[in-house]
Amino acid sequence: MTSGTGRRGPYRISAPSRSDELLRPLAGGIGGPLGRHADPGRVAPGHFTVQRVVILLTVLSAVLSVLVKNPCRAAGWSSPDYFYRACYSDWAELYRSRGLADGVLPFITPGTLFEYPVLLGLLASGTALLVGALATGADLQQKTLLYFDINAVLIAGVWLLTVLATLRLANRRPWDAAIVAVAPVIILSGTINWDLWAVLLATAGMLALARDRPVLAGILWGLGTAVKLYPVLLLGAVLVLALRTGRYRPFAVTALATAATWFLVNVPFYLRDREGWGYFLTFSEDRDAGFSSGWYVYNALARRAGGIPLTPEAINIGAGVLFGLACAGIALLALGARRRPRLAQLALLIVGAFILCNKVYSPQYALWLVPLIALAVPRWRVVLVWQLAEVLHWGAVWLYLGGMTSGGPPEHNLGLGTYALAVILHILATAYVLGVVVSEILDPGQDVVRRIAIDDPQGGVFDGTADRFVLSRIRHRRPSPRKEAVASSVESPGRGRSGHARIGWRDPDDRPPKDPQ
Repeated sequence: MTSGTGRRGPYRISAPSRSDELLRPLAGGIGGPLGRHADPGRVAPGHFTVQRVVILLTVLSAVLSVLVKNPCRAAGWSSPDYFYRACYSDWAELYRSRGLADGVLPFITPGTLFEYPVLLGLLASGTALLVGALATGADLQQKTLLYFDINAVLIAGVWLLTVLATLRLANRRPWDAAIVAVAPVIILSGTINWDLWAVLLATAGMLALARDRPVLAGILWGLGTAVKLYPVLLLGAVLVLALRTGRYRPFAVTALATAATWFLVNVPFYLRDREGWGYFLTFSEDRDAGFSSGWYVYNALARRAGGIPLTPEAINIGAGVLFGLACAGIALLALGARRRPRLAQLALLIVGAFILCNKVYSPQYALWLVPLIALAVPRWRVVLVWQLAEVLHWGAVWLYLGGMTSGGPPEHNLGLGTYALAVILHILATAYVLGVVVSEILDPGQDVVRRIAIDDPQGGVFDGTADRFVLSRIRHRRPSPRKEAVASSVESPGRGRSGHARIGWRDPDDRPPKDPQ
C-alpha cells in the first residue's frame, strides 16, 4: 500500500496533541501530549481506535444538530418564529410550500417546478413518499415533523460516511477527520438542506480517485453534480494536475464518467418534461443576488445610498468573469509553484473561489468546504477562525431575515449595517483560509501533510509523479531555515521503492517534550 492510494502506509500516524500548534498546549486537560513511548499507527490502541472515536463524535454532533432545531420540532415551523429561534429548515418549508405534503413530487409529477437539480428533487420526493406511507391520516404539522426527522436521520448517516471517507483520505493523519465530525457549521447548518449528500459524493469521489479508480470517481462526481453543482468543480483540480504531470488519461476518464453519469440521470427527465427540468437553470439565471452574497450586500447598500443596484444579468456576467479569473490564477499558481500542489489544496481553492464569486450564498454552502479544509489545511487554529466567522454569520442571517421577510418585532431584528459586517466577516474568513493554502503552496515547508516525504495522499496516479510542464516565472517565497529543512525532507528521495516513508519517521513537530531530569 502506498501513500497515493488513499490507504495508510507503514508509518506512524500523526498525533494532534503532539503536532498541532493549537491543540498541543491544550492537551494538558486530558493528560498532556501522547507519551514518548507511544507508537501510534503500529501499537494496538485497544477499543478506542481513531475510527471509533470519530464515529462517536459524529453521532454526538448529529444529536446536537437535531437539538438545534428542537424549538421548531416542538412548536412547528412558522414564520417569523423559525428565524428568531434559529431553527429554519428548507425541508419543512419545501414540504409544505411545494406541494410535497399533498402528493406533488418534483420531477415525477408532470408540470412540477422545483428550483433544485434532479437528484435532489428525487431525494425530496422519496422522503415525501415515505412520510405518506408512514403517516396516513396525520395532520400537516405531524407530517412536516416526520419529514424533517426522516431527512435528519438520513443526513446523520451521510455525515458519518463523509467523516469515514475523510479519514481514509487523510492517510497518516486520520485525526483530521475530527474536523468534519465536530464541525460547528455542520451541527448548525447540516439540517437546513440536502447539501451533505453532495458533500458525501464529492468526498467519496476523491477517495475513489485517490485509490486509482477514476471511473468510480467520475460516477460519484456525476451523481453529486445532479444533487448540487459544486462537485463538478473538482475536475478542475484534476485537469491542472494532469497538465503539470502530463498524465491526461485519469482526467479524461474521470471527466467522461462524470458527464455520462450526469446525462444518464438527467436525460430521462429532460425528455419527459423539458420545462420542469430546465426550471433550475432559468431560476438560477434570472434570480437576483441571494442573501449573504457579496453581490447582495452591494445592492442593498447601493439602494440605501440612492445608487444604482446591479441587475441579475450584470451579476451573472460579473460572477462569471471573477470566477474565470480566479480559476486562471489558480492554474497559474499550480503550474508555476516550486512543488506541485496537492489535489485537496487545488480543490479547496476552486470551490472556495466559486463560493466567494457566486451570486448566491446560503449558510449550508459552508458544508462544501469542511472536508476540503480538513484535507488541504488541517490546522485547528485556521479551522476554528473560519468556523467562528461562519457561526457568527449563521446567527446574523436569521435575525436579518426575520425582519426582511416577515416584519417581526423590531427589537429582534438585525439591521443592514450589522448584517453586512457579518457577511463581510464570513467572506474575509473564507479568503483567509484560501490565503493560507496559497502560502503553503508557495512554501511547501509549511504544509503539515508533507512533513515526512509524503507527496499527495489524495493524488492517486499523480502521487509522486514527476513534473512535465511547469511555468518558471513565479517568484517563490524563501522559507525560513527550519522550514527549508522540512521542505528538503519532503522533496528528498527518503522513500523506498514502494514510495513509503521509512517506518518510524515522524513529524519534526510530532515529538513529545523530554521527561524532566
